[in-house]
Amino acid sequence: MRGMAKNVFQVHGITADGTVAFNRSLRRAQMFTFFQKLEPCLIGMEACGSSHYWARELSKLGHVVKLIAPVYVKPYVKRGKSDAADAEAICEAVTRPTMRFVEVKSPKQQAILSIHRARDLIVRQRTQTINMLRGLLAEFGIIFAQGVGHAVRFAKRAHEGYMPDLPQAACDVIVDLSEQVLTLHARVNWYGRRTAVAARSEPRMALLETIPGIGPITASAIVATVGSGEQFRSGRDLSAWLGLTPINKSTGGKERLGRISKMGDLYIRRLMVVGMTSRMKQIRENPERFDPWFADILQRKPAKLAAIAMANKTARIIWAVLSRNEPYMERTV
Repeated sequence: MRGMAKNVFQVHGITADGTVAFNRSLRRAQMFTFFQKLEPCLIGMEACGSSHYWARELSKLGHVVKLIAPVYVKPYVKRGKSDAADAEAICEAVTRPTMRFVEVKSPKQQAILSIHRARDLIVRQRTQTINMLRGLLAEFGIIFAQGVGHAVRFAKRAHEGYMPDLPQAACDVIVDLSEQVLTLHARVNWYGRRTAVAARSEPRMALLETIPGIGPITASAIVATVGSGEQFRSGRDLSAWLGLTPINKSTGGKERLGRISKMGDLYIRRLMVVGMTSRMKQIRENPERFDPWFADILQRKPAKLAAIAMANKTARIIWAVLSRNEPYMERTV
């Protein structure tokens, strides 16, 4: 089935011997009636907006629903680009024995992800506003240090009445932007508290927080996106899904590994790399308190490369914690 986020859906059905049973479009109001009349069957959907909702609803009718990432459907499109061709490709892809599927998310998982999506939007708006504030002040030769903390402190002083010797029009703009920075910063903190509350309600999130470098925000994002991790055969599969493994360009018996693929979930990958970057300072100061592997990688590799390697290893630890349902036990020297 193709077109989960649209008002028109394209459905393509085949029988057990591969004969085409139907290939037609449906309006949104016709969806439930159409699938209620069908005998329970296997339904393949392209993972997109609202696909998890439809997967849950169609499963209630007795159907077996599987979601497929669009990148895995594209090779099965024979020619051209249309909803009918895409639906036929999905129908063929869902029957492949080696196909990888997306786990259907529960309403609770989607609720937690909505907090993360909104928080990410507010963080980007705060960053844009701070950059605008710093840029305008720089035009008058006024510079304050980079970082959210320095921007918030300046915004508080501006809100309290402290203002450099600037034309009145510029002062009005600076005060308005400062108030916007303070408002957005308060919203980011609010979303952070909401994420922490959500993390306390899920045992798997508490297990992930036992892993160094994984806080409530990263833990809740992982559990809400990955779930139990049963769809991954190993920790490396999870790491590859996050785009933290190198691209393999080997041929002719020669191993050639490139940069990381960056093919997976950008949001979780960014959270993990940021977490590992902040953790590097702790490891450098007290290497004897941490797994010796992390201290060794910091000595041998540049900082950014080490952060990626640490995130890669942490992704494998995350899979082990989820699959075993046990807290992380850290090794020390």
